[in-house]
Amino acid sequence: MNTLQFAVRGEFIQLDQLLKATGLCESGGAAHAAIGDGLVRVDGAVDTRKRAKIRPGQQVEFADTRLDLVAGG
Repeated sequence: MNTLQFAVRGEFIQLDQLLKATGLCESGGAAHAAIGDGLVRVDGAVDTRKRAKIRPGQQVEFADTRLDLVAGG
């Protein structure tokens, strides 16, 4: 599994926006479909909330990639 770090600007990023911003999904629609299909895990558990607030310190897994969220500038 590939591991990437993503710096969150502000308090949180929505799950669908995170997948799009990292290039794991090509569009918001593709992100919504992946999340709705149960293909995304947040902190090890499937999360189907498209607009879930993801904060620094959390991990997101999708498509053989793990994102470690860190606080950004």
